[in-house]
Amino acid sequence: MKIAATLALFATPAAAFLAKAPVAKQNVAPLAFSIDTIPGAIAPTGLFDPLGFAEKADEATLKRYREAELTHGRVAMLASVGFLVGEAVESKTFIFNGEVTGPAITHLAQINPTFWLILGVGIARAELDRAEIGWVEPENVPVDKPGLLRDDYIPGNIGFDPLGLKPEDPEEFFEMQTKELQNGRLAMLAAAGFLAQELVDGKGIIEHLTSA
Repeated sequence: MKIAATLALFATPAAAFLAKAPVAKQNVAPLAFSIDTIPGAIAPTGLFDPLGFAEKADEATLKRYREAELTHGRVAMLASVGFLVGEAVESKTFIFNGEVTGPAITHLAQINPTFWLILGVGIARAELDRAEIGWVEPENVPVDKPGLLRDDYIPGNIGFDPLGLKPEDPEEFFEMQTKELQNGRLAMLAAAGFLAQELVDGKGIIEHLTSA
């Protein structure tokens, strides 16, 4: 398990740098959102939907599914990197005075409560901004359509692009969306593997890698 998870993690950041050179950032017109047009479907599986969730979903529901997948993928990419970085620098930085040690799954329990306050405020702010950008105001949402996304909102496109990597060309943008989805999917598998491995034997991922 640890080998598979590690390979998945290393594949994730490597693919992330395959994006083409940044160009001027402009608005990209969204395509009709359906199982025939959404990014993320690649050979040989195509649109991998064995339980038929996407096939049964209308456009609004499909957009919510994709928003959830992107969000989880982004969190998993951060988590996967965090596992390795957190364990690699433990007791070697000024952060938390070197008091946080051991496998990454035990780190949060060792952190000063002040950090939780800062983390909570940061997450709340980020989620509020995301909701304002992507979701229709609650007072304007029909009762039978809770969580309705804006018609012109592209799932995951919350305007955070500090390096200006978002392409102007629709085809390049579509390709970049697929790359992010694939990286996020790999990261979700990697993070799950890291969690499972550390729960099984109580050893950190870095410890496994250095003792292999």
